[in-house]
Amino acid sequence: MFNVKEHQHIRLNPLTGQWVLVCPHRMLRPWSGQEESPELLNAPEFDPKNPLCPGVVRASGHKNPNYTSTFVFTNDFPALLEDVPVPPESDDPLFQTGAARGTCRVICFHPKSNKTLPLLSLHEIGHVISTWREQFVELKKTYAWVQIFENKGAAMGCSNPHPHCQIWACSFLPTEPATKDKHLRQYFEKNRRPLLLDYVEKELAKRERIVIENRNWLVVVPFWASWPFETMLISRQNTKRFDEMTTEQSEDLALVLKELTTKYDNLFKCSFPYSMGWHGAPTGIMETDNSDHWTLHAIYYPPLLRSATVRKFMVGFELLCQAQRDLTAEQAAERLRNVDGTKHYSQL
Repeated sequence: MFNVKEHQHIRLNPLTGQWVLVCPHRMLRPWSGQEESPELLNAPEFDPKNPLCPGVVRASGHKNPNYTSTFVFTNDFPALLEDVPVPPESDDPLFQTGAARGTCRVICFHPKSNKTLPLLSLHEIGHVISTWREQFVELKKTYAWVQIFENKGAAMGCSNPHPHCQIWACSFLPTEPATKDKHLRQYFEKNRRPLLLDYVEKELAKRERIVIENRNWLVVVPFWASWPFETMLISRQNTKRFDEMTTEQSEDLALVLKELTTKYDNLFKCSFPYSMGWHGAPTGIMETDNSDHWTLHAIYYPPLLRSATVRKFMVGFELLCQAQRDLTAEQAAERLRNVDGTKHYSQL
């Protein structure tokens, strides 16, 4: 008889149309592969050589102000530029190019390098959320997609320990949002309801994968999660874009962000690495398009699997075939749900 906790199976991600292979029995195998150095909270409060610290001169020659809250600047080495030539058109279907314009910005969360998000006060997290909103409002006027994201920790490619995130705004709709837009729209056209709003109601009824909930936000390990402790933070009010949040929603979001990131750190007693980002309805020239199918949500992709030193690698079968996970979504949710999110381990 099938046992979801023991037997391999596949699960559909309705946001992308892609399947995920779940192999819970693999958690029983001994680990003899690579182990990472645990991410510890050992950054100094200030480093005169750190280009994100207040008052430091960056490689571009620009000097940071002596900021006391959040600080935003255009990335000194951006992937996207606003004024670039348009590539020539091609008649060959196998060699297609297109125009790509954009801008990349860095947002420092706090002037102190040893203050990660879970160690900020609710007031300070509120400033981060307000800055996200301000940047989104400005950039959405010009760009079709405004991607707010944070890479935390060396395991996720972050080369600077100072608490910060990035925004990449682009003139085109990137692949992942475009795929979501397609599947969300198809679901809405068939069911006349937003997919994620229906998903929230079903998760609230099942109560198997919920990690955190309050009046405005629900955090779950998605049924179709790929990464071991992946979570999705979903607007319960079916908000479409980041700038449409009410004051109450922003306040509740600060509570959720602090609790979730504290749970992450407390899970393995380390500064838990992850990549996270916000997805909502497109903007720019696409803002006037019907967006009834969209629901604002954030996704967290943490790589750690068994401990602070053992991570999940998306290689081999995952790269060549489809995503695969060992721990079930329900097992991951239970572990995160039971971890304390009120007091950070470093403050005990």
